[in-house]
Amino acid sequence: MSIGFKIESRDGAARAAKVTTHHGNYMTPAFMPVGTAATVKGMTPEALSRCGVQVLLANTYHLMLRPGAGRVARLGGVGKMMSWPGPILTDSGGYQVMSLAKLRNLSEEGVDFQSHIDGDRYMLSPEKSVSLQHDLNSTITMVLDECTPFPASENEAATSMRLSMRWAKRCKQKYSTRPGYGIFGIVQGGMYPDLRAESVESLLEVNFDGYAIGGLAVGEGAQLMRDITAHTVSLLPTHKPRYLMGVGRPVDLVEAAAAGCDMFDCVLPTRSGRNGQCFTSRGVVNIRNSRHKDDPRSLDETCSCPTCLGYSRAYLHHLIQAKEMLGGVLLTWHNLFHYQTVMADIRSAIGSGQMQKFREDFARCQLQGDSDPPED
Repeated sequence: MSIGFKIESRDGAARAAKVTTHHGNYMTPAFMPVGTAATVKGMTPEALSRCGVQVLLANTYHLMLRPGAGRVARLGGVGKMMSWPGPILTDSGGYQVMSLAKLRNLSEEGVDFQSHIDGDRYMLSPEKSVSLQHDLNSTITMVLDECTPFPASENEAATSMRLSMRWAKRCKQKYSTRPGYGIFGIVQGGMYPDLRAESVESLLEVNFDGYAIGGLAVGEGAQLMRDITAHTVSLLPTHKPRYLMGVGRPVDLVEAAAAGCDMFDCVLPTRSGRNGQCFTSRGVVNIRNSRHKDDPRSLDETCSCPTCLGYSRAYLHHLIQAKEMLGGVLLTWHNLFHYQTVMADIRSAIGSGQMQKFREDFARCQLQGDSDPPED
């Protein structure tokens, strides 16, 4: 048996479920913080747990280059190395090869590329990607795919998608089934519904443990992203997890969960935190803004994270302006706590049959904008 997936409640297309793995269980909808190089920047595993994080994402490309998958394997896998006791999903490395690596050559075999770190050359094939993720002891392995560029013509998107589907089949053939572990296929096809349908059909023939929706949040606009997501979800099986890759705005996560997506990841809450941008119940707050320099209030009066319980906006503004490390840590902590709170609220809304009301209330609150600082 691979990973388990049990739907516990439904509300329209939305569902709340329990995923059972070798490394522990997690509830969906779930947001996975991105721990690219076996760390979520600025956060200890204990801090992540206090935020409510249940499952993490790590990246094959970065770990294969440094410290090397073999070294990670000798240390017991990425989870043991970083002292994270829960499940870990690993990205296949394909996106990073396309976006970071130099002098890359794409072929049927895979991607030959030059490391952005030391200039050494590597070949990342579907089989190699799966082997690397096995060495990392990833709970959930992702297939290697080509990330379809945007914009792309229908012919370009079709060629890219069909290569990814051939690679997906090779990944599944290489993958070694183990109890409590799984491998996910990735739906591609650009912004073309017919190509998305063809991609789903190809992946279903191979039969994966879960299905991801890739190639979105690349500049296509919110409405088109939601339309393609809903269309793709409608074609996927109901008894397996669905993972929307790389989408990160809280309002988009709520809408995707309402459409039936179960898992999400994005660098947005952590990267934004390091740069002074905070996500709150009333929308985005830029703590760099001078309006916060004398503000004694917390970031979000509805939030119970350590940052909001212990520190004022004025102090956080000072830390970010002074480029103090603690500023990024505290804002990352808040953002991840906020994202996990949104996930918990979605699960609660689905369980009580109030998902539509939650969507409306959440969108309205996000549009309110930040409240004014107190007058002198």
